[in-house]
Formats: sequence, C-alpha cells, structure tokens
Amino acid sequence: QLQASGGGLVQVGGSLTLSCTTSGFTLENYAIGWFRQAPGKGREGVSCDSISGFSVYYANSVKDRFTISRDNAKNTMYLQMNSLKPEDTAVYYCAAKYKGLRPASYCSRGTMHYWGKGTQVTVSS
Repeated sequence: QLQASGGGLVQVGGSLTLSCTTSGFTLENYAIGWFRQAPGKGREGVSCDSISGFSVYYANSVKDRFTISRDNAKNTMYLQMNSLKPEDTAVYYCAAKYKGLRPASYCSRGTMHYWGKGTQVTVSS
C-alpha cells in the first residue's frame, strides 16, 4: 500500500528527493512519516507530519536540511533531502498513521499504521 522510491547514490553535499506513493486508503486522513535505519543501528524517525500537515516534526539530525511534504490529490508523500552527509546513509521507509495529530510522539516511537518497503540512500564521501 506504500511504495517508496527515489533512493540512490549521491555525493556529500548533494540532494535527493524520495517519493512514496500510497494506495488503498485516503491519504488526507493520515499523518505521514519518513523513517530510516542505518546498518547496525535502530530505526530513527526522520520526519513526520500531522493530518493536513498542520504540525511537523524533524529529528535534530536532519532539521534545516530535510523537508517533508505531501500531495493528497496524488496520494503521494515526499522527502526532500539537501546537504546530505555520510551519516544520512540508510534505508528509508515511508509510513502513515490514521488521524495522527502529534507527530513528535509517533515519529519518535514509530507507532504508525502502514509501512512501505524501504529505499536505499547512500551518501559517499
């Protein structure tokens, strides 16, 4: 129901935009989120929003570099990633939470309802 794409190999300082298409549910009724897992590390909540995008959470590690967005008409969510660093290397996952209103909470806990398969992002130095 969620399919992430847009990952790849990029050099330090470069940019990538991840996309996640959804199906089977109405995206405007869901909060969205992006998570990542680096080799040997636990899953990290990168960014989440609330339904309608009223409230947004970013992990400190990506603040001012990453931007989460959505297009409800296209049932698609995005993660714009700028000024990429080697420590951003990870598998990135998109997720959705029904009627989510507190993104800091469910982003830090990973308590989402739907998850997509990941897309690999590798930042080379």
